[in-house]
Amino acid sequence: MNKHSTSYIGLDVHKDSIAVAVAEPGRKPPRFVGTVTTVPSSLTKSLLHVADKAHAHIVCGYGWARYLRSQGWDCDVIAPSHINRCAADKRIKTDRRDALLLAKESRAGNLVSIVVPDARDEAIRDLARTRAGGLHLGYRASCRTG
Repeated sequence: MNKHSTSYIGLDVHKDSIAVAVAEPGRKPPRFVGTVTTVPSSLTKSLLHVADKAHAHIVCGYGWARYLRSQGWDCDVIAPSHINRCAADKRIKTDRRDALLLAKESRAGNLVSIVVPDARDEAIRDLARTRAGGLHLGYRASCRTG
């Protein structure tokens, strides 16, 4: 008997839509819930229909992980390069398949989460990258004129 009552939810996030799939404990295949808009209230409403907040584990992207964590959901971010895929799945890519794969692999414990920087850390990192890029371009320009 399974003691865990967690629902594993995979979110395949895109600019205009989010595909949602859920894998319940046990051996049943994950099910595709549907596609929702990227409006936060729409996603939260959909998630509440699928699972209880206290017993759900979500796999999604950076921005959504921050938002959902602030709403009390348990979320992880997975690097796409760390998701195991068979050769056939690499050629055929759909939002539905990706959401189902995330839910299934999350339930199986096959995904390794990555650290999600908070908004402040990410802003500092972006600033450092911009400055480094600007200094590099400025250096080249001064070499040409000097």
